[in-house]
Amino acid sequence: MRADAFYSERQVFKPCAVIPVYNHEGAVADVAGAIAAHNLPCLLVDDGSSAPCRQVLDRLAESHSGEIILLRHSANLGKGAAVMTGMRRAAELGFSHALQIDADGQHRSSDIPLFLEQARAHPDAMIAGSAQYDGHAPGLRVMARYLTHVWVWINTLSLQIKDSMCGFRVYPLRAVMALDQSRRLGARMNFDIEVLVRLYWQGVEIINVPTKVSYPSDGRSHFRAGLDNFLISRLHATLFFGMLRRLPGLLARRWSFR
Repeated sequence: MRADAFYSERQVFKPCAVIPVYNHEGAVADVAGAIAAHNLPCLLVDDGSSAPCRQVLDRLAESHSGEIILLRHSANLGKGAAVMTGMRRAAELGFSHALQIDADGQHRSSDIPLFLEQARAHPDAMIAGSAQYDGHAPGLRVMARYLTHVWVWINTLSLQIKDSMCGFRVYPLRAVMALDQSRRLGARMNFDIEVLVRLYWQGVEIINVPTKVSYPSDGRSHFRAGLDNFLISRLHATLFFGMLRRLPGLLARRWSFR
């Protein structure tokens, strides 16, 4: 289904795409092309990339001036900061939803219509990708992700969030902007986890969409083992104490689903 078919109903559902970019000059053009093929307006957020990537992004913005908006950080602030920069601008422009997809080509762009259809059918929900990895995923990485998922299930007292780290998702911007007004979210790889948990705490429904994920097509990952693992570990601890404060409400919500 074409995305421009969703612009009816007095623009209640008006989606765009947000792509955080940091030195993925080898893959970002293909990702942006996939977005264009689905007729989605696209916000590229350059998170302090080096000159070769900046040049690629400039050419993309120039050649697709009616389809791509290029936003730029002067220094690398982190994936979460880049996504929030894109979503704030999307909200200012009147979009209702933001489809987030990574710039490295690891996500299956052919699933974009499926994500958008779920968001259209459930406009107040968070549509979260649930990664289905191929056989090339390192076992240690998969195990580490699973441990994070377990902590998320503890901190929500729920199994509703199947995958808290997949960067392929659709955000309901009204709920995200309300959350953005109330607190500062993690700026780096901790963002994907925190925003899902806190949206769940706000009462936002989480709808999971299985999607095949491969390792980056350009072979480059910006996960910093030391810093990002520290930030994620600290986040789990913070969320755990936040869960304890919300325990009665979370238990009541869990009971209501039975």
